[in-house]
Amino acid sequence: MFQKTALDSRAIFPFLAVILLTFVVGMYLGEISIGISFAIIGGIILAVVCFMNPEIGLYILLCAMLLGPQFGMGAAEGEGVRSRGLTLRLDDFLLLIIGFSWFLSTAINKERGLFLKTPLNRYIAYYFLVCLVSTVVAYMVGRVKGLAGIFFILKYFEYYIVYFMAVNYLKEKKQMERLIFMMLIVCFIVCIVAIMQIPSGSRVSAPFEGDRGEPNTLGGYLVLMLSLVLGLLYHSYGTIKQRFFFGGLVFFILISLGATLSRSSWLALVPMLMALIWYSKRKMVVILPVVILVIVLAFLMPPGVKERAMFTFSQREEQGQVKLGGVRIDTSTSARLNSWKEVLTEDFANHPLLGYGVTGYHFLDAQYPRVLAETGLIGLIFFIALLVAIFKNARQTRRQYEDDPFYVGVSTGFIAGFFAMLIHAVGANTFIIVRIMEPFWFLTAIVIIIPQIEPSYKPDDAEKHGD
Repeated sequence: MFQKTALDSRAIFPFLAVILLTFVVGMYLGEISIGISFAIIGGIILAVVCFMNPEIGLYILLCAMLLGPQFGMGAAEGEGVRSRGLTLRLDDFLLLIIGFSWFLSTAINKERGLFLKTPLNRYIAYYFLVCLVSTVVAYMVGRVKGLAGIFFILKYFEYYIVYFMAVNYLKEKKQMERLIFMMLIVCFIVCIVAIMQIPSGSRVSAPFEGDRGEPNTLGGYLVLMLSLVLGLLYHSYGTIKQRFFFGGLVFFILISLGATLSRSSWLALVPMLMALIWYSKRKMVVILPVVILVIVLAFLMPPGVKERAMFTFSQREEQGQVKLGGVRIDTSTSARLNSWKEVLTEDFANHPLLGYGVTGYHFLDAQYPRVLAETGLIGLIFFIALLVAIFKNARQTRRQYEDDPFYVGVSTGFIAGFFAMLIHAVGANTFIIVRIMEPFWFLTAIVIIIPQIEPSYKPDDAEKHGD
């Protein structure tokens, strides 16, 4: 007589979790401050919402990547990779909450799998494992002190969590389009904030970076986003209104990029534009605007930008400058060149296989010698293998979907941005900078997952996708 009602674990679990958490919080409510109470309640609500609708969590995370504030934790014992001590950011907490919801969701819905199988999984695992082993060994022998090494390894893992969350959640093209537009809207807001800083006379940086901003970080992020926008523009993706938005965003990005006075970022524009030209079918569509832009900038470029561009060779004589072919190099660039020389000719030989461990070596503002110094030759090999795998799969995606404006636009823009980041990393720790790597790995997830979403795609299918 009575019908059995099947209980949906996905529907009932959040309510049970809320009841349990409410009970626990209620027990200690009198011992915590109002601010912490609201933070806990907000975290619980966010966790439930993300559990029920994971895509909302991705939108929140995309906003927090560049618009979330950071919190300094002061110096930490053994912290040898940053001059400002350890920092946590809002997206660290959000990623913890959203990631926890993701783990619960995949545990209940086992058909999803915890880590979707992708071509990058093994390379990520190998490199992460080398970082971990190198740091643990260095800690045991005293080269790494305190918990700083583990802290930064967890930060690296955070980027990969962004990647795995995205590839697990992305199911269709329209979802990707919405998320890409969210990224571009966030970029527009970042540009507005940066441009508002210009009247102060100081180099601009991303929002909420504390007392000491990081213009080079903002510059790297802007170059990455510029390559994405140009990839979409050059492949005629979007409606007229959307392309008008893309064009306006390019204008705002260029102004903000100039105001960063970041020479590494300006230099990264060269491989980015070369990649766009190389992978574009209509090469003159790319070349002509670039030539016009260079001519216009030659006349309209602010004096401060020109001086910064020439500063590498025009700085007055100071101690610590390196001479190349009789030409003096500024102290900042000289320091980077010296760090390359020091690692390659002296310190690398002391620990050639596993390096000094993460944070076990002194501060280096250059990615490649830093990887070599911290994780040794084994770490550098796996790091390069990961980069090669990213490029090969992105190139394959571009070839396979070259007749779909969105897919080819995103993949081409990503490849151009990838080359830009390779050059940016010569003079910066690009591949461990949070505000560059979180968007980078999110875009990587989109490019890598396209063939799994559209496995039977054919060139004539572009019209069926509404393009």
